[in-house]
Amino acid sequence: MAKSLSRWAKQGWLTRVKRGLYAVVPLDASTTERVLEDAWVLIPELYGSCYIGGWSAAEYWDLTEQIFHNICIVAERPPAKKLEEIQGVKFVVTKMKPNLVFATKTIWKQNKRIQISDPHKTIVDMLYKPSLGGGIAHVVDCFKEYKNSEHQNFSTLGDYAGRMENGSVFKRLGFLAERYLGEEHELVALCKDNLSQGNAYLDPSLKRGPLVTRWRLFIPEHFKDLA
Repeated sequence: MAKSLSRWAKQGWLTRVKRGLYAVVPLDASTTERVLEDAWVLIPELYGSCYIGGWSAAEYWDLTEQIFHNICIVAERPPAKKLEEIQGVKFVVTKMKPNLVFATKTIWKQNKRIQISDPHKTIVDMLYKPSLGGGIAHVVDCFKEYKNSEHQNFSTLGDYAGRMENGSVFKRLGFLAERYLGEEHELVALCKDNLSQGNAYLDPSLKRGPLVTRWRLFIPEHFKDLA
């Protein structure tokens, strides 16, 4: 079979995606550089036990209007490459511990079964690792969209935050909830009840700014300018 696949690839009927994985080249294709209509169909074959998360899930659930050209993947095993370009599409892969992999939904693409984080887990994942959201500014925008969306469920959001077993999640969530939902909101109270010891950063990539003591959270100076 391997020899046949190699021969068909040389004849232009298939294109090699990566070792052992090929895609059919449409008859009307002028090049084999990019022949897939939807790169999501590659994800189960490329990364095994994984799901689409972060900014890509936010796009899917209409939690953002920003367009990302890279696809965000959350995988249970460490990726060989954190950034990989295949068929002209870039995949960004982040490892997540198996016990933190939950609340995914199944979607279908060209008869391929693909997992994606549900809207609540998408927000919580981005609070767990703001890099999954493309930075804290975009995470904030997604949170603001979530609170006004049909997906909104603050009880589920709080429950998922607890399941992440990371105090920084409640600190970030509490800070945003207080700012955008009001001091008396039930989610603010929940986060205060689960406030852990030690200080954290609103965005670990921005290790500067004043400490908001009630949330034990360092806030970047420019964040005060975000509406």
